[in-house]
Amino acid sequence: MGLTSDKVLALAVVAGVLLFAGTVWLWPRLAGRSVRAVLGRVGVLLATQVAVFAAVGLVANQSFGFYGSWADLFGREGGQGVVVDHSADAGDGPLRVVGERRAAPTGGARPEVSGRVEEIRVVGRTSRIASPAFVYLPPEYFQARHRGRTFPVAVVLTGYPGTAEALVDKLHYPRTALELAKAGRMRPMILVMLRPTVAPPRDTECVDVPGGPQTETFFAKDLPEAVGAHYRVDKGPRSWGVVGNSTGGYCALKLAAHHPDVYAAGAGLSAYYDAPNDPTTGDLFQGDEGRRKGADLWWYLKHKPAPDTSLLVTSSRTGETNYKDTLKFIELVKGKRPTRISSIILENGGHNFNTWRREIPATLRWLDARLDGGRKA
Repeated sequence: MGLTSDKVLALAVVAGVLLFAGTVWLWPRLAGRSVRAVLGRVGVLLATQVAVFAAVGLVANQSFGFYGSWADLFGREGGQGVVVDHSADAGDGPLRVVGERRAAPTGGARPEVSGRVEEIRVVGRTSRIASPAFVYLPPEYFQARHRGRTFPVAVVLTGYPGTAEALVDKLHYPRTALELAKAGRMRPMILVMLRPTVAPPRDTECVDVPGGPQTETFFAKDLPEAVGAHYRVDKGPRSWGVVGNSTGGYCALKLAAHHPDVYAAGAGLSAYYDAPNDPTTGDLFQGDEGRRKGADLWWYLKHKPAPDTSLLVTSSRTGETNYKDTLKFIELVKGKRPTRISSIILENGGHNFNTWRREIPATLRWLDARLDGGRKA
């Protein structure tokens, strides 16, 4: 029986109830002071607690979709995601480096071998939003024979609230990009990694909030300008992509749809397709119906001219709550030329790091195939 099976949940609940009843029934017999009685009390209490916590954990997992299978729970789900296409056919300025680290465990301190991850701080000229981020620079960026080369860029976003460090240390974006490039499976690419929560603790869903944080402007205008002024990024109109998980995935799809002149491709891992309205977001639109509809990707792709961009969506048949919506979204976009849609659908995988690690290699290769850049200056 699978981790998300109702039978497993029912068994856990029944076990908890029976163990609780058994504890109450047996307690008088275990009231003595002998070693056997003490061990008996410890045993029945421990068993009851384990059963109760298991039942609570299973309920939480079914509610939030953290893990899709037992292998997923224990980090043993290893099948890699496969992209399926559904289309028919340098100055400081507003960016400051505040630290650096190795991109991978190998290569020592030599960036020309293993690349480098720089910690930066970006201050938006237009949005006035300041946000920390990490930038992965591939080894070629530092090699003498590539000093005249420019590179394509992928903005990488976490979920909410998320930490940018997790993109480096947990999801291994720099290490994966390095390994794929060394194997000749993608071009060297600059990664700009940050969380979409640029006005913490508020979850702005990458929306320009009337009278509040101009988050969409930060990602669509300020961030590309700041990175482009500081690093050797390609200046072509189709050399930037964006990818994210969960909230970051929704932001990635929306940014690519709203700003195809900036982001030629957007990948949403375990994304949803409309901005939520809850205590973490507050009132994002202040009664502005036009903004609300624009943030709804269902409405936007039905009623606005189809953007010339590529979108990638991911889900799992078992373990993800967005599975049915993702299939519907694919069908919607398939008829909206020139927008192109691709997908990664896993058999099992919950809303967690292990699932996204399985999807990231295919996602980076997909981005590489859809971005220009990487040319000699």
